[in-house]
Amino acid sequence: MSVDLNLVSVFAKVVELGSFTEAGRALRLPKSSVSRAVTRLEEALGVRLLQRTSRRLGLTQAGDRYLGEVRGPIARIAEASDEVSELGQEPRGVVRLSIPPEIGDGVLSEILVQFVRRYPRIQLDVVVTNRRVNLVEEGIDLAIRAGKLDDSTLVGRRLAMTELALFAAPTYLARRGRPKRLSDLGGHDCILHRSSRGLLPWRLSGPRGVEQVTVAGPITVDDLGSVRHLCLSGLGVALMPLMVVRLDLERGTLVRLLPGYGTKGAALHLVSPPLLHVPTRVKLLREHLLREVAARVSGTPCEVTADAAALAG
Repeated sequence: MSVDLNLVSVFAKVVELGSFTEAGRALRLPKSSVSRAVTRLEEALGVRLLQRTSRRLGLTQAGDRYLGEVRGPIARIAEASDEVSELGQEPRGVVRLSIPPEIGDGVLSEILVQFVRRYPRIQLDVVVTNRRVNLVEEGIDLAIRAGKLDDSTLVGRRLAMTELALFAAPTYLARRGRPKRLSDLGGHDCILHRSSRGLLPWRLSGPRGVEQVTVAGPITVDDLGSVRHLCLSGLGVALMPLMVVRLDLERGTLVRLLPGYGTKGAALHLVSPPLLHVPTRVKLLREHLLREVAARVSGTPCEVTADAAALAG
C-alpha cells in the first residue's frame, strides 16, 4: 500500500495544533483542504484516525497508535531537510536563552560574545531573571538553571558543578585586615545570602577537613548578584561561586581569602523543551554552552560532603 507522505504530515499537524483551522493556517492551506487530506489518509489506511465532534477533535485508538509510529520519522525528515537546506548557508535566526542574573556578569557574558562573533547571523534574545520561566509557554529555547531539576518534562544536560569560596574587596581588607584562619571570620563583617532554604551555616572543606564558622554581618540578601555587588563595594566577606566572580578576580577588584577552603555548590544544568526537531541555530548555541561553560567553570578541588552541598540551597 502506498501512502502519500504529505497526507501524513497534514494529519500530524492537525493533531499537534488541535484543529483543522489552525493546521490550515500553519500549512497555508484552506480548512477544507486539510479536512480532505485527513479523510484521504483514513480511506487509504481503512481506519478512522480522528474522532470529530462539533466541540472537540480527538484521536481514535488507531489514530493514537499511528501518530506514535509516524511522529518520529516525520521529525527526522524535517530535521534532515532543515540541515540540508542550510548547507553552504550561514546559520541565522533568533535563539531565546534564559539565565539567572548572577551568572550574567561573569564568564557567561564572554561565552555569549564569543558565540555571536562566530555566528553573526544568529541573534540571541537573553532573558535575565531569577524566575523559573515556562519554556514552552514563553517561547524559550534554552535555559541555564542551578540546583536540582524539578520539571521532568524538560530535556536537561549538566553544564558544570559550581564551587563556592570566600572573597573580599581590597578596600575591605585594607580596613579590616585579612583573616588567617577560618575561625577569624567570626570577627569580620560578612555578607549573608539567604537561599530558598533559608540562612545556612558556613561549612567548608579545608586542610583539617570540614570546618564550620558562625558569621554575622550588616546585610542579608536573597539575590546572589546583590551579594557580589555588596562585596565589590567593600562591605564585607562573602561566600560565592567562583564562576560568578572569576572576572573580578582577574581584574583584582576581589581577592580570594583562605584559598585552601571551599565547598561544592549547585550543579548547573542547560534545559530545553522536549522538541522532536531542534533548529540548527539552537543546537549550535547548546553545544557552545556545554563546551565553554564546562571548560571555564573550574576552581580549586575540595571535598564534597552532604553538609557542604547544602550550601547550594
